[in-house]
Amino acid sequence: MVVGAGRGPLVRASLQAAEETGRKLKVYAVEKNPNAVVTLHSLVKLEGWENIVTIVSCDMRSWNAPEKADILVSELLGSFGDNELSPECLDGAQRFLKEDGISIPSSYTSYIQPVTASKLYNDVKSHKDLLHFETAYVVKLHSVAKLSPSQPVFTFTHPDHSTKKSNQRYTKLQFEIPSDTGSAMVHGFAGYFDATLYKDVHLGIEPSTATPNMFSWFAIFFPLRTPVCLHPGSPLEVHFWRCCGSTKVWYEWCVTSPYASPIHNCNGRSHWVGL
Repeated sequence: MVVGAGRGPLVRASLQAAEETGRKLKVYAVEKNPNAVVTLHSLVKLEGWENIVTIVSCDMRSWNAPEKADILVSELLGSFGDNELSPECLDGAQRFLKEDGISIPSSYTSYIQPVTASKLYNDVKSHKDLLHFETAYVVKLHSVAKLSPSQPVFTFTHPDHSTKKSNQRYTKLQFEIPSDTGSAMVHGFAGYFDATLYKDVHLGIEPSTATPNMFSWFAIFFPLRTPVCLHPGSPLEVHFWRCCGSTKVWYEWCVTSPYASPIHNCNGRSHWVGL
């Protein structure tokens, strides 16, 4: 079952994998975008997949599947892993899986690292309002200094069989810059993700494990309203929240050491993703 089938690349990949392994496959391609569904129908007809692929024009969270799937395949990841509502969508779709069913991806983790990024900071500052300092930006990082190795922030696993499921998250992290770096200005945090597709097969943009020659995702940048001057040996303490409301999901972040910053994007006042 391919959920969020788009215009069909995962459907094609699934059928190709079945052919390579000598498996017979029945595919449900679930997609809510009506324009993508039109393309899907054309693709299925062109490739002669009418007896193999069933196209479902519906939101995966509201569809009632006629049978359980062995494998649930999706590509709902954003630059920060969960920032395009993959957890919420897959929570709604995991009821399609058999008890021993497999989700691809099976998990994903977001990462952040402090960066000096004066060009990005000045671009945000030029708007002269709070909103732009409380918004996360997908960017191709060029003129930045990565001050400390990235650290994991939030992890989501699928399927999630826990009885008290919540996609809200909170974490506190501490970074230190190397002693030979000298003092540095922290303008914000670069964000990445690493996903486990199946067993030891990984995909991601986290710098230390990034998939080679992949340009499907760029990093995400969380700015600070006031840059933090960080000295060697002085820890940078940062707090990150993933917050969920009835109609939206948003991030909040702040620094509490070496001195306290305001909580950015409090209650999702400036930036959020609608459910």
